[in-house]
Amino acid sequence: MTTSAKKSRELLPEKIYDVLLNLRTAAKLTIHFKDGRVVQGALIFNPFKGTGRLINIDQEQSVDFSVDDIRDLKVAPTES
Repeated sequence: MTTSAKKSRELLPEKIYDVLLNLRTAAKLTIHFKDGRVVQGALIFNPFKGTGRLINIDQEQSVDFSVDDIRDLKVAPTES
């Protein structure tokens, strides 16, 4: 039962790819990785390779990723 609950929380790789493609240069995105990391920042996505980079300027951190590394993602609301 725990396994099915855990799997239901993960987005399908195809869905993740579609969301990233639509948000190719999002201002702020939170990505939950399968290894437990949670990183927030600006998105750069290369749809041809299925890879990207999340850049957090405040923490001076950038993380390279593959679509297969992502468990879930959320777009931060835009500030007015």
